[in-house]
Amino acid sequence: MLVYVLNKNKEPLMPCKPAKARKLLQNKKAQVIQRKPFTIQLLYGSSGYKQEISLGVDTGSKFIGLSATTEKKELYASTVELRNDIVKLNSDRRQNRKSRRSRNTRHRKPRFDNRRKSNHWIAPSVKHKIDTHLKSIDNVYKILPVSKLVVEVANFDIQKINNPDISGKEYQQGEQLGFLNIRQYILYRDNYTCQCCKGKSNDFVLNIHHIESKKTGGDSPNNLITLCKTCHNKFHKGEIHLKFNRKKSFRDASFMNVMKWRLYYKLIELYSNVSVTFGYITNYIRIKHGLPKEHYVDARCISGNPSAKPLDYYFYQKKVRCHNRKIHRYNPKKGKRLLNQAPYKVKGFRLYDNVSYNGQECFIWGRRRSGYFSLKKLDGTIIHNSASYKKLKLLLPRKGYLIETRTAATF
Repeated sequence: MLVYVLNKNKEPLMPCKPAKARKLLQNKKAQVIQRKPFTIQLLYGSSGYKQEISLGVDTGSKFIGLSATTEKKELYASTVELRNDIVKLNSDRRQNRKSRRSRNTRHRKPRFDNRRKSNHWIAPSVKHKIDTHLKSIDNVYKILPVSKLVVEVANFDIQKINNPDISGKEYQQGEQLGFLNIRQYILYRDNYTCQCCKGKSNDFVLNIHHIESKKTGGDSPNNLITLCKTCHNKFHKGEIHLKFNRKKSFRDASFMNVMKWRLYYKLIELYSNVSVTFGYITNYIRIKHGLPKEHYVDARCISGNPSAKPLDYYFYQKKVRCHNRKIHRYNPKKGKRLLNQAPYKVKGFRLYDNVSYNGQECFIWGRRRSGYFSLKKLDGTIIHNSASYKKLKLLLPRKGYLIETRTAATF
């Protein structure tokens, strides 16, 4: 495993082998900066020899692939898992604020609707993904002297995916053309018939039902069906179950269409020698060299050095929320709203701390005041559901990014 090196001014140098880093630390010529990825800082002047390093970035709405390479070998490989709970959390916050206004409790005043947003405004969920991309790239720049940055941007034609024969003015004439609103379109599409009982209830009052909840699935036509009032009420009372599945969602494609160029222009402001490539080029290079389909492998193809000797490991990173500010739990018990906040530390440990248990490296995923913890790996593997704090050894305190070293795919 490579050791990343910084000079006295914390500027990145070329990485070295563990044996050399061990000697530098033993002779007190270097100090440890961070444990994962393992990085040291030299305490003496160095020549500052550097090679041409290209960083490839495989952008995405759920995962980011990163790979830093020279012509001969790979120096860094990582897959970053992004958060996808921003929409839900914002909806929960809006729901909580609305419910507080209906009770005799302290609350913020409601803001007026349809307030004007600036031309540069983007949704919080998209902004979070862009910020995570920028932070992940910056973390590589902190440990390696990157000289070239190549970013893959994706362009999704959602209407072309739905209708391969679409062309010309048909792009302005969508499926809802000529309908007053989306409700009218859904009723017409379903032939003004309940999709559950097919009219057997003889209830002529029709409702529009969300297959997925509105806060997560939205008002897209593929998330809406027609139900009569009788079936709609029975479903929400739990008396019947619907067997409808939402059709393919294009949420991820929409994310990429919104964020791709915003990310690119932001990178141009921050770094020099930034270029772009496209997904079909990456796919062609990966197939040509017989490489497996992994995010960090795609990033190596994007970097321009697909034949570079790969590392036998990569860093899997998971972005987690830094704070949980929800004061109370949603479901009160016996009329009392229980507190949701746990102590800052329990027996010296925090949520998401990287710990060692019986020689296994894992993360704290749940905690109890009694000092027993739920331990898991980032892939969801359960190490122990109730491990005593006496058997835990702290490896790394929690951060915004949880890092786990994994074995690279073979081919």
